Amino acid sequence: MDVFKGMTMLSLEQATVLPYLSYRLAMDGIQVIRLEHPVYGDPNRMIGENRLGEERMNTYFMAINAGKKDLTLNLGSPEGQQILKELIVKLDVDIFATNQLPKNYEKLGIDYDTLKAVKPDIIWLGLTGFGPESNEAAYDPILQARSGLMELTGNAGEDPQVLGVPLPDMGTSEHAYGLIMKALFKRAKTGKGERIDISMFMSTTSWLTVPITLTKSFGNTITRRGNTHEFFSPVSVYETKDGYVYIAVGNDRQWISFAQLPGFEKLAKPEYEKNKGRIGDVKNLNTQINECTRTKTTEEMIELCNKATVAISRVNTIADVLEDPYVKDALLSAKDPVTGTRIWMAPPPFMTAFLKESNRRMTFPPRFGEQNNEVYEGVLGYSPEKLKELKEKEVI
Repeated sequence: MDVFKGMTMLSLEQATVLPYLSYRLAMDGIQVIRLEHPVYGDPNRMIGENRLGEERMNTYFMAINAGKKDLTLNLGSPEGQQILKELIVKLDVDIFATNQLPKNYEKLGIDYDTLKAVKPDIIWLGLTGFGPESNEAAYDPILQARSGLMELTGNAGEDPQVLGVPLPDMGTSEHAYGLIMKALFKRAKTGKGERIDISMFMSTTSWLTVPITLTKSFGNTITRRGNTHEFFSPVSVYETKDGYVYIAVGNDRQWISFAQLPGFEKLAKPEYEKNKGRIGDVKNLNTQINECTRTKTTEEMIELCNKATVAISRVNTIADVLEDPYVKDALLSAKDPVTGTRIWMAPPPFMTAFLKESNRRMTFPPRFGEQNNEVYEGVLGYSPEKLKELKEKEVI
């Protein structure tokens, strides 16, 4: 059952944090309409390669914007703000979202009270760097630095590093997704909408479960430690004849099995029988394990460990990941009706009813203002002359 059929989200979005959220909701079958400034637009449209040979459709933008529609609208003008109110009523908008700075809410006419007066049951979402009382600029790596994520990432004694994926952006999107679902459920039960404010900084620090508890409660110093684990050993990356594997031994019973592998017998020492002993000598132990793994190919190590029920994985490239059977058959795709270009996108965290019905196909990421005529003329009933006037005035 497609429970989201007929729902509409109007999203004043740019960059990553909100576009990823609206992309997730588009996967559910919600009609997502992006709003962009008619002159400046989303800066991410200009990032990456220009593979289509046209402006504002670069490759970086394509990754999280499929399945959406796009309107241009200048909310800095009184006329643009009036058009927004018309859109909310005539499109019967369920969710309005923005990642503008809070100081711009009232100036752009997008604050909750203004939009609630237009549609009382609207669900309003504001994604900000540090909450609705702050206007500090916040980009993902800045949040990684401030939240402690960089302090926890990298090799011991070396420079802190950013994560390979933008967790403050995408983690905040996932938290927002959950709160949107909660708000929709509440509205279904009570008929009431609500305001949701999410701080990217607080979303990010909420992931620091063990580091915060151990630091605040027990005075521990938690910092980056490379590929090893704070409490379990051996858990790390090890070199093979032809690459690398990650091995994770989760308990003492698994260690016994691991130390009995052919070529690993020298590791079966009394001092390593318990995890405490292995953690206490982790650097030396990992050196010894590396001496053993270097005598095997990656495939040999995987076969040995799988037989012994010891968790192991090759360290895959992204190209390798695409060939994983779980991933290969779950990728999303979209085809450009103009150029015939097909793009492939990451698999969803779960397969929604909408994605199953569409055979995992999404509409191609929208061009800048692609649905202007469809919505302004077809839904709001503006004449071609009116549209021309609005374009000349840079309202749309």
